[in-house]
Amino acid sequence: MPTPEHPATAVISEVVDKYADDLVALRRDLHAHPELSWTESRTSDLVETALADAGWQTTRPEGGGVLAEIGTSGRLVALRADLDALPVDDLTSDPWKSTVPGVAHACGHDVHTTGLVGAGLALAEVAARGLLPGRVRLVFQPAEEVMPGGALHLIASGALEGVDHIFGLHCDPSLDVGRVGLREGPLTGAADALTVKLSGKGGHTSRPHLTEDLTFALGKVITELPAILSRRLDPRAGVSVVWGAVRAGQAHNVIPHTGVVAGTVRMLDAVAWAEAEHLIRQLITTIIAPYGVAAEVTYQRGVPPVVNHPVSTAMLGTAVDAVLGSHGHVSTAQSLGGEDFGWYLDSIPGAMARLGTRTPGGPTYDLHQGNLRVDEAATGIAARVLAEAAVTALAAAR
Repeated sequence: MPTPEHPATAVISEVVDKYADDLVALRRDLHAHPELSWTESRTSDLVETALADAGWQTTRPEGGGVLAEIGTSGRLVALRADLDALPVDDLTSDPWKSTVPGVAHACGHDVHTTGLVGAGLALAEVAARGLLPGRVRLVFQPAEEVMPGGALHLIASGALEGVDHIFGLHCDPSLDVGRVGLREGPLTGAADALTVKLSGKGGHTSRPHLTEDLTFALGKVITELPAILSRRLDPRAGVSVVWGAVRAGQAHNVIPHTGVVAGTVRMLDAVAWAEAEHLIRQLITTIIAPYGVAAEVTYQRGVPPVVNHPVSTAMLGTAVDAVLGSHGHVSTAQSLGGEDFGWYLDSIPGAMARLGTRTPGGPTYDLHQGNLRVDEAATGIAARVLAEAAVTALAAAR
């Protein structure tokens, strides 16, 4: 495997330093012009132009995304970034804040995309100098923020054909910039979307006995489903049902005839994931039975856990050490967050790491919040780590 003295490492560092200002400018441009899932055309145009100018062969799969490839022979390694933003308001006051009302890069995908563009620029120069020991494919994926995720779309479009390993990074605002968190095995949880619509006879709140008290029944679903699941599934699976939206009625003295509650179902392992939908549907039927209401349950299976392959994780760790030294390589815990990178790892070996984005001594932000800020030094680190991971994996495969 390459060491910090490997010629490709020096080239990667040289190129990323050369384009440092350009990468920051690109990240700010993407941040100012966010695009929601499946609409990432402007973002894809910028990515494709930058890579084509550097010598990459690019394609645009029908439906969204960009694939780019470089190298003529040898084994193939893929690097992935996601393109889409979230439907939230940008609450920052930065000059490059979102110009699109109600849409913001509140999960750091602008950093992911820019980092992979930077890795592409570096790897193009590595290839031009005859130092690339194989082939690399860049996977710019649409629609990570919706279930079941754009990864399935790109897999169906051939993104993984011939690929031996795939690597990715995800912003972590709880880690200082200059640190990258790694974990062998499960890194994230499975995540599904659940919507329950109840319907029944409404009426006046003074006569609940003459109605099918829908609001009360909805409250039972909200409180009892999470409680019962904790007794019906292995507690080690870490099953979590959290409601994000509740809608029922408009007046304080009217029992409505319809109501909706929607949320996510998350768990730490794939065994519980396989059982959850059937059990949840069964439990909802049982919970509402005493109240005479009817339930329409929409259960959308989302994404499996990201389970990092041992060999791939070791390769990614070697890359982090080459870029940041051993002090930059830290362990990280499994989270219940969902990430459709798990679909790639269902097909081939690979690994994802957490990219520190917090300014040392600065505030800790949270993902999916409109006030998210990142330390822009993370962009260059992402570029170097991803490029180094590709070279590391290709060299190890020789």
